[in-house]
Amino acid sequence: METKQETTLEILNDLVKINNDRIEGFERATKNIGEGREDLKQIFTRFIGESHQNKLELGTEIQALGKDIDNTTSASGSLHRTWLQVKAAFTGHDTHNVLEECEFGEDAIKKAYKDALEEEEVPAYIKEILLQQQQKLNIAHDTIKQLRDQTE
Repeated sequence: METKQETTLEILNDLVKINNDRIEGFERATKNIGEGREDLKQIFTRFIGESHQNKLELGTEIQALGKDIDNTTSASGSLHRTWLQVKAAFTGHDTHNVLEECEFGEDAIKKAYKDALEEEEVPAYIKEILLQQQQKLNIAHDTIKQLRDQTE
């Protein structure tokens, strides 16, 4: 049986991984968006920065609990990136498709944070950190969704 601390560490490391997935996803989107969309590249770069900040905050808590940060990506994130590569080969890199895939990734990170916040084992002070991060992620998701809707 896991202790509260072990459960918290597992959740925090899972959130580090999904933030790594998010960084890689937006880096790929930045490369795939094509010329003339500097506005989107700036937005994607801002979201990459937010995920780096999230990882820093999460990592600080992991280290405070006496463990090392698992700075890899998730298996599901790796599978999603592989699918994106296959899809891009067939559909190209039009703005709508890139934003659609970004929204899919944002849905995944929103779910991960929702699940983490529902976990009873996570201490209140960590939940406060997660809530602050979740608010930024919700804004990012809504931004991507709005941009995607504008390209239909």
